[in-house]
Amino acid sequence: MSSKTPKPFFILNFYCLFILIALLIGSCASKRDVVYFQNSNDFETLVDKNTFSPKFKVDDLIGIHISTLDSEASVPFNLYRGSQEGGIKPEQVDYLVDKDGDIDFPVIGKVRVLGLSPEEVRVLLREKLKDYLKDPIINIRLKNFSVTILGEVNRPGTYPVNGERITILEAIGLAGDLTIKGMRENVMVIRDFDGTKVYSKVNLTSKEVLTSPVYYLTQNDVVYVEPNQSAVTSSSLDNRATIAISIASILITSTVILITRN
Repeated sequence: MSSKTPKPFFILNFYCLFILIALLIGSCASKRDVVYFQNSNDFETLVDKNTFSPKFKVDDLIGIHISTLDSEASVPFNLYRGSQEGGIKPEQVDYLVDKDGDIDFPVIGKVRVLGLSPEEVRVLLREKLKDYLKDPIINIRLKNFSVTILGEVNRPGTYPVNGERITILEAIGLAGDLTIKGMRENVMVIRDFDGTKVYSKVNLTSKEVLTSPVYYLTQNDVVYVEPNQSAVTSSSLDNRATIAISIASILITSTVILITRN
């Protein structure tokens, strides 16, 4: 039997080495691909001029509570489920924005809120209630504010939002930040308003994201982080590696049989 390494083994080793090098190259990412706000300068000041305020949409749930110095006078203008019998406090009912953009408010009837901000609805209700109540205090809150983060983030999912607004950076933070394979230069925000989908893209590696029209998210926005070329290449190489391992197994088995027979 010859002491030289059989040629199939040499081919196999070379092929495995090639796959390893390709995997290493494909998984590399430069600083330019992963660092946020690369064009910002030390002690640079950016004034937030964004006057964003959420606008109510169809199917939104709105919590509205009316109160006055005379608590009895405001009772008919608040919706409750249940009664105070047995010492159980009744539960306040939220208002659903119907397909026409209206809510059905006690006493005064239909109120159109579609496309209005909480402050605009507050002014509208105060005007409609002035014949019934003196100096009413009107608290308004969006109850179903949530955003969905998908793609190359550590914890994709739908997240509830406390408060009236959230930035895209805060939303990504809820999802555990982007993975190293997320494309930071091309993050997509999908926004729906009255049945119309609007697609916007932002570049997280640039400070201009802070002044983007979608920097503040609205309810039911979807943020999608696209995989970068490294992720795509790695996925392709993973499939090829599986095939290569299968081929290598066949080569090893065939070589062992040939050596054994000789």
